[in-house]
Amino acid sequence: MKTRREKDSLGEKEIPSTAYYGIQTLRAIENFPVSGMGESSELIMAYVNVKKAAALTNMELDFLDNKRGQAILKASDDILMGNYIDQFPIDIFQAGAGTSFNMSVNEVIANRALEIMGKQRGEYEYLSPNDHVNKSQSSNDTFPTASHIAIIHNADILLNVINNIGLSFKKKGKEFSENPKSGRTHLMDAMPVTIGDEFLAYSSAIIRAGSRINERRNDLLEVAIGGTATGTGINTPPFYRENVIKKLGELTSLDLKPASNSHEALQSRSQMAAFSSSLKEFAMELTRIANDLRLMGSGPTAGLGDIILPPVQPGSSIMPGKVNPVMAECLNMISYHIIGNDTTVSLANQAGQLDLNVMTPIITHNILESLKLLNNYLPVFQSRCIEDISINESKLTITAGMNPSLATLLSPKIGYLKAAEVAEEAMVNKKSIKDIAVKRGILSEDEADKLFDLKIISKNHFNDK
Repeated sequence: MKTRREKDSLGEKEIPSTAYYGIQTLRAIENFPVSGMGESSELIMAYVNVKKAAALTNMELDFLDNKRGQAILKASDDILMGNYIDQFPIDIFQAGAGTSFNMSVNEVIANRALEIMGKQRGEYEYLSPNDHVNKSQSSNDTFPTASHIAIIHNADILLNVINNIGLSFKKKGKEFSENPKSGRTHLMDAMPVTIGDEFLAYSSAIIRAGSRINERRNDLLEVAIGGTATGTGINTPPFYRENVIKKLGELTSLDLKPASNSHEALQSRSQMAAFSSSLKEFAMELTRIANDLRLMGSGPTAGLGDIILPPVQPGSSIMPGKVNPVMAECLNMISYHIIGNDTTVSLANQAGQLDLNVMTPIITHNILESLKLLNNYLPVFQSRCIEDISINESKLTITAGMNPSLATLLSPKIGYLKAAEVAEEAMVNKKSIKDIAVKRGILSEDEADKLFDLKIISKNHFNDK
């Protein structure tokens, strides 16, 4: 393999001549052969936009000469077009604060810029990863800034996905609005509801979770860029922070703003942790709903059998004809993983010490991974599960009619204890509450028909309706 020799403050190393990354990236490759997982393309693009905004601002403030600045801009644009993505081999488990990845971005841009200037890769005396590409910056302010941007862009995709899946549940709720069923509390029969109201409740929970995610997303519009090493803005020209944030906002189409306290922006990752927590809250709602769908779809002979989940693949390698709720099962596993990701984020968030939280790389990775899982799977879950759910109408009617909790309707007339006796007699004799009430002379046939009309019972009875 042909190589070139590069030097940093620790010494010299041979770099593959075809590589756009440099010596500090190579050291990270050697130091952190951990997971085999590299940083996401979303973070790469966000980081390159940070570098581009910094170059534009430094040029505008006469802090970077035009020749080098233009080369950096052209190199950044090459990467933003999707080129050289394979030149960022840094493992997600790396040096604290993301210094390894920041330098990898600096080196790739620098070496591509050197080519644009007609120089050889590694000729850093003409254009340096540290002195020019990283000018007015630190890993400490650029990594969290790029993280915020990458998360926001993926969050915006998720918010649209959430809206769609909420509407899908709402549509099903309206479709099933006239279908009564036995309610279940403590997994035991309770007063009837409509299956439509249950699905409308799922829609409401999803939209509410989306609202929380959006609130936390908006908090991320505050960015740390301009704080450099410890939040003081050392080594930046006057008016740098305001200008670089304006440029970065234009490049990313985001309404970015300076951190309200630049020291906090480096010390604390609470905004990212809060966003991660909103994903966890959403995941908990999703897994609850997935569990309900699995329960209601259980059977076909020995389960609840309220609904029929669409069959999407054979369910057993040994039992012919078996079909399992695989879409909901997959959603459960994704939700558990997101909850685990948030646990890591929480621990990493509290691990900040004094003037810097160095755990930002794992926080960023876990949040972006959670967003990716949701953005990839929820549209599939919507189209291959929710939209094709049907109901077992005949079974719903039978089980709702035999529900012993209907004795609740007799309480105002005969009292709680006597109503409980009716319920017990109905269960012993496998009769409906309606039949026992008529048999005991508590109600006439006409009165019983009106009182035990399932479509009326299962509707909301609020005074404001």
